[in-house]
Amino acid sequence: MGLKIAIMGVGAIGGYAGAHMVQAGEDVTFIDPWPEHVERMRTTGLRISHLREVPEFTVKVRALHLMEVQQLVREQPIDIALVCVKSYDTAWATMLISQYLSANGFIVSLQNCMNEETIADVVGWGKVVGCVASAITVELCEPGHVRRAAGKSGSRHTVFRAGEVHGRTTGRIREVCRLVSLADSATVTANLWGERWSKLVVNAMANGISACTGLPSGEMVRNYALRRFANRVGSEAIRVGQALGYQLEQIHDLDPEIIAKAGEGDADAAKLFDERRLAEVDRLSGGEHRPSMGQDVVKGRRTEIDLINGLIARKGEEVGIRTPANRALTDIVKRVERRELEADPRHLMEVRLD
Repeated sequence: MGLKIAIMGVGAIGGYAGAHMVQAGEDVTFIDPWPEHVERMRTTGLRISHLREVPEFTVKVRALHLMEVQQLVREQPIDIALVCVKSYDTAWATMLISQYLSANGFIVSLQNCMNEETIADVVGWGKVVGCVASAITVELCEPGHVRRAAGKSGSRHTVFRAGEVHGRTTGRIREVCRLVSLADSATVTANLWGERWSKLVVNAMANGISACTGLPSGEMVRNYALRRFANRVGSEAIRVGQALGYQLEQIHDLDPEIIAKAGEGDADAAKLFDERRLAEVDRLSGGEHRPSMGQDVVKGRRTEIDLINGLIARKGEEVGIRTPANRALTDIVKRVERRELEADPRHLMEVRLD
């Protein structure tokens, strides 16, 4: 029998990766807490569309609501469970699906943030691997429909980076890489923690800013003041990551040191940063995609701000690095979440950091 796969949380990334697995003939069970989404997948399938180049497709899938997961006890155990829920839901989602793992089964964190330790607290370090999705720009735009605001990245950019927490290449991590490569380009990395923190920096520079301004990516990047603020956020996050000992990868196709120096006032670095960010937005569909926290605010959902910019601020305190931009952004997003503030670019334009 082939491997049995479960997708725990069929949001943008879980739905996108899982649909491609089903299309390729893999045995995948989708599990999600949103009843309307589950019913739409059951009745009409899971629809995947792209802004350009890639034909739309729909796959018939097996979808379970959380309340139906107990029926898995009567079936072949799960070999690979991909946890794709929001980071604040990681612990309970892991606890739920871990009960149905096979003896050699394991869990893949295919999420934002740094969640491997949370998963390991439930199942042990031997049953957890990580997979970073880089610059994938996907959105669960309606029940049963995941949309990508681009085409496939392919050889232009490696989207998925799968790695063991200890950095060695194993048979199981090669299998995870094979599975996610059905959706787009993928590689096995020996630097999972550096990849994780590098992606955290990318998210820190965009997600919270979209949440508190209400703007999509392109408008944020083209606004000089917001671009400077994002640069400062990224600079702080890079310095914290370096102090924690992470080997950072390229961020927005730039050496992290360039971004860090730009945020610290180096004029040459700032010029290069601006040129690269503006060119990137023009290349990637004009930047009309709204980052995930911006989507969360529009839909009235909780954001991951505490586990992205809030985490950077907490870790900065531990290593003695000031993070005023990340702290300010965390505070503003929380106030927008609580409806104390309406999303507005002025919130960040009025922030004084020094």
